[in-house]
Amino acid sequence: MKKLTLQLSTLVFALAAVGAAHAAKDDMDVARLNNSLDQLSSDPSIGTYAQAEQARARDAVNQLSQARSRDRAHALYIAERRVDLARATAQLQDAQLQIGKLDREHDQIQLDGSRRETEMARRELERQRLQYQAAQEESDRQLAAGAEAAAQAQAQADQAKKLAAAQAKVANAAKKQADLAAQAARAMRQQMQGDGSTNKDQGK
Repeated sequence: MKKLTLQLSTLVFALAAVGAAHAAKDDMDVARLNNSLDQLSSDPSIGTYAQAEQARARDAVNQLSQARSRDRAHALYIAERRVDLARATAQLQDAQLQIGKLDREHDQIQLDGSRRETEMARRELERQRLQYQAAQEESDRQLAAGAEAAAQAQAQADQAKKLAAAQAKVANAAKKQADLAAQAARAMRQQMQGDGSTNKDQGK
């Protein structure tokens, strides 16, 4: 009888030890998952993301701590997947924000590059405009100089014509004067010849 009682006591202690071991393991799983969630929430990079998923994960861990033995395996699986999902979602949201930031920076870089190209094109256009303006002014100056030279040449030609005309008048006047002088000389000779003949006749 005492032997049976001893065996029963040993079995009870063994079951108690097994229960305590399971309880300790249960407490370790809960502590492990809670610690993982605490690390996630305190992470300065991603701790503020996936708040809804973190809340669901904590609920799953709480349900694990209260689960009965037969439901524990399923509750542990759900709790672990919830914790993993919370961390993955937080990392995804952080990555999306980083991508968005990089996209904005890329857009800004492209915008700055476009502005620089526009400014360079504007400067080149202004340089070309100034060159064209200088060339136009030089062309106008040369045209003005050519027009002035042409006017001077025309004035010189007109003056030469006037001089030639004056010279022609002088020549005509000199010719007329010479003709008159010749006529006067002929008239004088004729007169002198006439006077000589008269004197000869009177001498006879």
